[in-house]
Amino acid sequence: MSNDTLDINIFGKEYRVACKPEDREGLLESVRYLDGKLRELATRTGASSEKLAVMTALNITHEFLQFQRAGGFDMPAMKRRIGLVNARLDGILAQQEKLF
Repeated sequence: MSNDTLDINIFGKEYRVACKPEDREGLLESVRYLDGKLRELATRTGASSEKLAVMTALNITHEFLQFQRAGGFDMPAMKRRIGLVNARLDGILAQQEKLF
């Protein structure tokens, strides 16, 4: 799969990044999130340039680590729960089919 490029704008600066077509929407969501965090912190602190980037990275990292410590999102457990729900639904539907 080839990498395409995507032009993005973060905090008023243009960047061209490599991006697989299937990753485009996720990357754009990340750009919006980062740009919002940069703007929020710049408004609150008046910081700019390298200090602003480092402070924003630190805040995002802190959010991420808090999320992980709180258990994060357990994908294997979610898949098991979905499997159990599907099995229950299959059982209920099978009983309904017997009625008709």
